[in-house]
Amino acid sequence: MATDRTFHFGEDHLTASIALGLAHGTIKGVLSNKCIQNVNASHQRVQRIVERGDTVYGINTGFGPLCNTKISKADTKILQSNILKSHSVGVGKPISPELAKIMLILKIHALAKGYSGIAEATLQRMLWHLENDAIPVVPSQGSVGASGDLAPLSHLFLPLIGLGKVEYQGKTIPTQELFDSNDLKPLELGPKEGLALINGTQFIAAHGVMVVHKLQHCLRHADIIGAMMLEGLQGSMKPFFEELHQLRPFKGNQHVAGRIRTLLQGSEILEDHIDCERVQDPYSLRCMPQVHGASRNAWLHLKELLEIELNSVTDNPVIINDELTISGGNFHGQPLAMALDYAALAASEIGNISDRRIYLALEGNSPGVPKLLMNDTGINSGYMILQYTSAALASENKSLCFPASADSIPTSLGQEDHVSMGSISGRKALNIIENVEKILAIELLTSAQAFEYRKPLKSGILLDEIHTFLRTKVAFAENDRVFADDIEKGIEIIQNGEIIDLMDRVMDEKQLKWNTPHLQEFETY
Repeated sequence: MATDRTFHFGEDHLTASIALGLAHGTIKGVLSNKCIQNVNASHQRVQRIVERGDTVYGINTGFGPLCNTKISKADTKILQSNILKSHSVGVGKPISPELAKIMLILKIHALAKGYSGIAEATLQRMLWHLENDAIPVVPSQGSVGASGDLAPLSHLFLPLIGLGKVEYQGKTIPTQELFDSNDLKPLELGPKEGLALINGTQFIAAHGVMVVHKLQHCLRHADIIGAMMLEGLQGSMKPFFEELHQLRPFKGNQHVAGRIRTLLQGSEILEDHIDCERVQDPYSLRCMPQVHGASRNAWLHLKELLEIELNSVTDNPVIINDELTISGGNFHGQPLAMALDYAALAASEIGNISDRRIYLALEGNSPGVPKLLMNDTGINSGYMILQYTSAALASENKSLCFPASADSIPTSLGQEDHVSMGSISGRKALNIIENVEKILAIELLTSAQAFEYRKPLKSGILLDEIHTFLRTKVAFAENDRVFADDIEKGIEIIQNGEIIDLMDRVMDEKQLKWNTPHLQEFETY
């Protein structure tokens, strides 16, 4: 795949979108001469510590509660391989190769900053795995997010010493088979290298990258689908007026209101009921800026914290210079764990209000829209049962919203007496978001069905184009059919971002611009 640009590990500023570009091959990651010099200098500092015999945690001592056990110079190398073996205790279904690849990218970037004592050869082998798409198999469970993501990172780097498994050319194979086919040999890790590899927050942060990406995707869709439902049910435009949101200027609220104003610009449907007798809409329509906006604010918070983490050194100990080595707590996952729990709640609420709009569409209280979104009901159940599914998914999400970061179980014989559980925060957040994608797919179908009853009136250019596109994928329903097939198509449309891409193209063609003051903050990551 052709690359659009080059990223310098250890030097350039990493973002979630750049990490995804590196993972998908649209950006090429390299190690500059300056980076290699810094890495070698840090590695040499570790060698000098060993030669002097200074007692430094993780270089010539045991780990965790064994930190007071001195290791001989002869055994320091054995120690580093043993730590990878002993800490490879992960269980459960492996994370996706994409997530494991992002972990690898984040770790290369952190080690390339030159504060970890890693050898150049080790860093180059990690880069080889990335460039050749030989991605280690990493179990999903086993990290408490305290001394970093010890178990997942141990599995990620077992292949460096010839152990573990990798995803390679569409197969899961033992590392030795990879070595045999590529004329590679296991590395011999030097002092501190094993510890540098497995201390860090890259499992949590990789999940953070995916949450930032997928949650933004859901937030964009929620505004579009909510606007279509507003049109279908002839909701009022006044709750989205700029004047209202200047009086309570949360960035997320202003952004959502501005997006919906843009989506409904030029709508004949709005003009048709501008003087109707309805005083106000239910909250699921009227309060979209406040609810979607609050979730936008949570997303922005995660994005900002994640960007700091992606460009940080999170292993331990940290080699500052020849005189200063610090055994600290940069590996602790709490900063991201709490933000990921917040993002999980934000995602769940998008699904929750979406389910309420689906229910609202079925009630038949909007003029011209039949109960259950179908004219001939009785013999037909219409869209009634689709809401059962959205209700089940919304309820499941609520049960997943308990914050993992509120818990702590001491480990390492009490040395790690407070842990973040951030790995669980990340996994739960992604699970919730996957459920929200399904709920939004159901709202997409029901909003499109309600929208149909407004014809021949037109909405704004964007929503009309999106509705026309949807009808090429899912037909208007006059009678009952196997709606599971429609839902699957809806999920595919959401996950592939087809209506987002269509909207962007139409905006470019028509030279339209979003009417929001916070576009850059919310639409880039």
